[in-house]
Amino acid sequence: MNIIEIETRKKNQFIDITSLLEREVSVKNIDSAVLLIFVPHTTAAVTINENYDPAVTGDIISSMQRLIPENFDYKHSEGNSSAHIKSTVFGNELLIPVSEKKLMLGRWQAVFFCEFDGPRNRKIYTEFIKTV
Repeated sequence: MNIIEIETRKKNQFIDITSLLEREVSVKNIDSAVLLIFVPHTTAAVTINENYDPAVTGDIISSMQRLIPENFDYKHSEGNSSAHIKSTVFGNELLIPVSEKKLMLGRWQAVFFCEFDGPRNRKIYTEFIKTV
């Protein structure tokens, strides 16, 4: 298992981590496998979406803020219930096929770490699952 450490700079932020994952495929010389990506935080997530136009991630963040506002009558005493809910909506793990030493992502796709309670220092766990 590998641990990727990242530092987020905003309360709500999407960070493209595709190149970090591609580097792992290259360094470990993985030809064929499934890459498991896991975020061990309850106020962060991981997702796949478009990376060509940065307005897309901005639109996602602003839409989530409208749908799940920070200021609401939440009962959680730490004041970050909206971050927990957003994390649950997106999820904390992904599986990506690797074939011929490449992540099998679509042309416009990228893998994003999603911060909903930043800024913070975060970890991402990765593991290659060998295929036959």
